[in-house]
Formats: sequence, C-alpha cells, structure tokens
Amino acid sequence: MIYGTIPGVARPVARMVMGVDNQEELATAAPLFDDYIERGGNCFDTARIYLRGRCETLFGDYLASRGVRDRIVLICKGAHTPNCTPEAARSQLEQSLEALHTDRADIYFLHRDNPEVPVGEFVDVLDALHREGRIGVLGGSNWSLERFRAANDYARRTGKAGFTVLSNNLALARMVEPVWGGCVSARDPEWLRYLEESGTALFAWSSTARGFFTERGDPSRAEAEPEIARCWHADDNFERRRRAIALAEAKGTSPVQIAMAWVLSQPFATFALSGPRSVEESRRNIEGLSVTLTEAERDWLDLKRDQP
Repeated sequence: MIYGTIPGVARPVARMVMGVDNQEELATAAPLFDDYIERGGNCFDTARIYLRGRCETLFGDYLASRGVRDRIVLICKGAHTPNCTPEAARSQLEQSLEALHTDRADIYFLHRDNPEVPVGEFVDVLDALHREGRIGVLGGSNWSLERFRAANDYARRTGKAGFTVLSNNLALARMVEPVWGGCVSARDPEWLRYLEESGTALFAWSSTARGFFTERGDPSRAEAEPEIARCWHADDNFERRRRAIALAEAKGTSPVQIAMAWVLSQPFATFALSGPRSVEESRRNIEGLSVTLTEAERDWLDLKRDQP
C-alpha cells in the first residue's frame, strides 16, 4: 500500500480507496474488506445513495463486528440529486452516521452540486457540521471548477471551513460522455492546474475508465460494451489505450495498472477510488500500486509527447 497525507485527517490515507458500493451481503463483503485492511488499506468510501442506504448499513455492521473504526479513514457522501439541498446534506449525514455506527465522517463530500442553490448555503451547513465535530475535511463531488472556487471564496470571506478535497472523475482516458447524469471530470487543463496550485486532494472515481483498458475497451467490442463505447470511445482515447498496452508490455504489467499509475503520478495529491467485486480483483489493484511512471511516460501516455 502507498499513502498520502491530507491536512485535517489524522492518519496517512491509503491512495487506493475501497468503495463499498458493489457489496450487498456481509458474508461476501467482509473477506474483501478484511483483505484490504490486512494489505495496509485504511480508507473506505461510502455514500447515502448506494443501494438506498443498504451499503452503509452493511459497512456499519462490518465496522461493528471488526471493531476497526478507529483504524480507518471514513468517507461519506450525501445530498445526491434530486435531494441536493443544504437541508438534505444535514439530514442524510445524520442517517449515514447512524447506519455506520459512528459519530463522525473523516472526509465528507456533497455527492452532487445544485447550481440553483447559492454556494454559500452549502458552505454554511457544512461549516456548521464541521464545527459540531460531525465531519472532518469537506469538499464536493462532481462540482464544476467555477462553483468549487466560489465555495472557497465565500468560505474565506466569512471565515468558514472551505473545500479542501474534490471527488471528480480523472482517468487516462478522457470521459467523452458522463457515466451518470451530473457527472463532472477534472481532466481539463484548468482543473488540473487549479488542483496543483491549490493543494486540493482529488479522489478520482472511474480512475481506470470502467474497463476501457481491458479487452472490453477494444473498439471491435462497441456493440457488446455499449456503456464503455458511449463514455470512452474516441480516437484520442484509442491511442491512449494503445500506448498503455505498449508500456504495460515493456514494464511487465497490465494496461489497467498503467492507467491507474497515470492517475497516481499526477503532480498533486490523488487517490484512486476502487469498487472491486472480489478479493482477487482487489489484490490486483493493490499490486498495481508498485507500478511507477516517469514524467515523460506520463506525458507520452496522455499524447503530450511523441516518445516516452
């Protein structure tokens, strides 16, 4: 495992974050979570909307059965569309904490943004929850750069807690169409420059483009994999995929691990969200953390130079 630091979080944070969104039964989820912790993992990503709260209940039962709450970094997300309001942020957090058998989220994200709500109203409620000790560091998931900046401008003017973490998409492949409605990528140059200059930590979802760098992403499989085709198929992405395959062969690893290494090699703090379905998949992800890229390799993969 490799770790990063986030101001306001007491312990180092595993850069491979375990998502709980794909788990429906404790009997199958517990061995997966146990193995992740045994391999040094300590950060879990939850959200109120996952299976309408059932994933939080399952993970809360896991935490209670293992007694590991004080060893992990807990991410909570709430106020997802259509309930993206300041009031829902508070009420859903209370529901999440009850389901998780804890009194605090170490990291909290608004799961979506609602541009019809003045940004200061979101900051006000999250600052209040922060001061109450219910949440640690806070930020937005699927927020535009304009709104994210506005939130921090308001926080500075009013002396309130600002956004220090972001959870948008970032992957070697450019997201052509949103994976889900309201999804936002942080891949454009202005976002990337802001993340580097501001010190904002990015928790990247779909960090390996949801199978695009496996055989499922081959252009010949467009009909068999319509969602991959819709979201990721484009000529520039096919070239990125070709280069990832070539570099993986040279390094003796897989294209998926090269794609993950690209995300984790950015010049700012990045953390990769992963929702493996099995212990074997989780182990492969963690083993991929050993892959490193030079700056030249990173830029070559992203089509910014002709040679690695």
